[in-house]
Amino acid sequence: MPRALQCARLRRKANAARGRNPGHMMYRVSKSMQHFAVSLLAGIAVATLWVNASPGSYYDLTEWRAMETALPGGLWSGEVRLTLGAVVSDGLMALFLFILGKEFWESITQERGPLRERNFTGTLLVSAGGMIGAALVWLVLSSLFQTAQEAERFGGWGVPLGSDVVLCYFVGRLVFGAGHPALHVLLMAVITMDFATLLILGLFFTPGSLALIWLVLPLGAAFGVWVLVARRAAVTHRETDRRRAFHLWPYLIAGGVSFVGVAASGLPPALGLLPIIPAMPRADHAFGLFAEAEEFLSDPLNRLEHLAARPVMVVLFLFGLTHGGIDLSAAAPTTVILLGAMWLGKPAGMLAAGWLVAPRLGLRSPGGLHRRDLVLVAGIAGMGFTLPVLAVEATLPGGAMQEAARLGLAISLCAVPMALVLRYRLGLKQRRS
Repeated sequence: MPRALQCARLRRKANAARGRNPGHMMYRVSKSMQHFAVSLLAGIAVATLWVNASPGSYYDLTEWRAMETALPGGLWSGEVRLTLGAVVSDGLMALFLFILGKEFWESITQERGPLRERNFTGTLLVSAGGMIGAALVWLVLSSLFQTAQEAERFGGWGVPLGSDVVLCYFVGRLVFGAGHPALHVLLMAVITMDFATLLILGLFFTPGSLALIWLVLPLGAAFGVWVLVARRAAVTHRETDRRRAFHLWPYLIAGGVSFVGVAASGLPPALGLLPIIPAMPRADHAFGLFAEAEEFLSDPLNRLEHLAARPVMVVLFLFGLTHGGIDLSAAAPTTVILLGAMWLGKPAGMLAAGWLVAPRLGLRSPGGLHRRDLVLVAGIAGMGFTLPVLAVEATLPGGAMQEAARLGLAISLCAVPMALVLRYRLGLKQRRS
């Protein structure tokens, strides 16, 4: 089939997936995001029932160590742990972060990306304000309340920095509708917070010294696969070269090398697949964050995302199962501190950045949102589970303090009904795709 005819057919399918006319900017979000949310919540529910009914058997499964060894200094940063929880959080979650990284990269680089034409700098500023506000409130409340004897002074401030892309999308769609620009801003702000949180955990909370020389591997893998394979898709007119550039196996090998390098450096291994994303051929046109229309695209980046979608549902269920067990009797001062940081500090920081700092820097409101929309975005971002749970395990001493923080994260999900009530009070109407 001629390439022009293929492109025309693709545009017709994409417009049909949007459910609008070709000139309309809204789109239909892939159902994968809903499946991700259901899988994660199902894992959390099973884990919570299990840990409250039989805590001993639950922790025996999730914390059983099949292998633990320390490699020679300079060869690998830290210890190698092989438990079910570590395999899921350090290994399998790299697939989930690959999908988030792909959407983030396309949104800021593609033609008509959801934030390229809007105020992306304002969105980054709001994200930074939310993280700073959450950390400050955590530090202030920690200094006022005694948490635990084993707690480090001013420790644990990394816990409330992140949020939860899947659950925030689920709630954001209920509040705004699939076609509202505030949903784009919310997702981009949360993705930015989550990636920044992982970097902060790696830089400030790594048990041991970093071996950053290992980052040569991911950088070399990305550069190598671009020079040897991906560049052919843009600089050659030979169909055979283009087909070779669209094979998946070179990028899978580069991703494996990149993952090993990131893990060996001491940074969170879940970041290991992100360096190869900029090197991969991609579509020139953006249909929006997690758009259903992208299922009709055949470039390697979108094909890998589609292949990873079903495995990621299983990964998120396993993540909820291994990290989402909530002890309902674990309430402690840490629970209150966490809720204060998530529900007060983070929204206040985001609103201060959007309303006070951005105008002084000559920046518009993120995405051109009205103030009431930004209030709802900040409120929804005050809930979180996935990344904060990883931060709990990395920054707080084990035992009762971690359980109390995990309970606080579960309670933070009560932002769902509060956001719906606030939407009603503000008179906001949903925009459908």
